[in-house]
Amino acid sequence: MDGKMLARVSAIVFIAVAVTATAIEMTRHEDAPIDQIVDPAGAETIDPLRAELIRCAGIGEAGPRDPSCLRAWAENRRRFLAPGARPAERLPDAQLPRPATTSPAPAVPLQPEEAR
Repeated sequence: MDGKMLARVSAIVFIAVAVTATAIEMTRHEDAPIDQIVDPAGAETIDPLRAELIRCAGIGEAGPRDPSCLRAWAENRRRFLAPGARPAERLPDAQLPRPATTSPAPAVPLQPEEAR
């Protein structure tokens, strides 16, 4: 096979793969965007702070200048960083196998370079 024929076959294979990938992508169904997902069980018990944070995230650059957004972010930081802000139900501690214990190598102090 000469060089021109190889280049033509390669181009045809590339175009076939590109067309196939495009067809597959166009037939895929889009998932619902995250902001349109509704939690039916907790729809009426939504946290007002969470709703305000979502609103502030949606207003873009005006958020840092909006006093209610500043208050909401301060309250969110306070809740997140509070000493008792850990979840009530803790995950069980994983039982990881311990590696064989070996004594660490003794540390050797570095010697300064000799003056030349």
